[in-house]
Amino acid sequence: MWTKEVVWMILEGIKDTLYMTLASTFFGYLLGLPMGITLAVTDKNGIKPNPVIYKILDFIANIIRSIPFLILLILLIPFTKFLIGKSYGSTATIVPLTIAAAPFIARMIESSLNEVDKGVVEAAQSMGADTFTIIWKVLLVEARTSILVGMTIALGTILGYSAMAGCIGGGGLGDIAIRYGYHRWQLDMMFVTVILLIVLVQIFQTIGMKLSNKLDKRKL
Repeated sequence: MWTKEVVWMILEGIKDTLYMTLASTFFGYLLGLPMGITLAVTDKNGIKPNPVIYKILDFIANIIRSIPFLILLILLIPFTKFLIGKSYGSTATIVPLTIAAAPFIARMIESSLNEVDKGVVEAAQSMGADTFTIIWKVLLVEARTSILVGMTIALGTILGYSAMAGCIGGGGLGDIAIRYGYHRWQLDMMFVTVILLIVLVQIFQTIGMKLSNKLDKRKL
């Protein structure tokens, strides 16, 4: 059972899982960070209230987050095939992972920025700071610990989504678990992939929490 080929397959699965998770998180933040900042800024209690922009982004985020990931994965097959040229494999899975992650990340960014002490923002405004300066040097700096904790949560969530993508040939550990653990009923393979997924999540959480503790100025 545990031949050299099987070991290499599992190692390849770990590599593909990390590739999908980290790439999707990166692209998810490219989309979700500006979206989250805009939501926080244009909220009725934000520094530049704009109900039209807020409602549009709020609607988009709520719609995408309401769709279960497996269904979203299937719905995006034509779009993924258009962008990548195929709808299966680890690279193709990054597309639906990114689209699913972006509104989730945006909501966490919005929540983190809304936690910033309003007095700090008002102080910056009283000194004549413009909107960009307040966002870059006040909101993001003050919320950095919360944002990093949110990134840790996002990594764990996206890792779980990547495992679900194995149902339609998404690659990685999830694909191995489905093909061998479910279709062939090889329980030992299932247990190994589950344990590896748990270990990866724990590694992400440990690194994220250590970094957030280092950046938490309240503990300095």
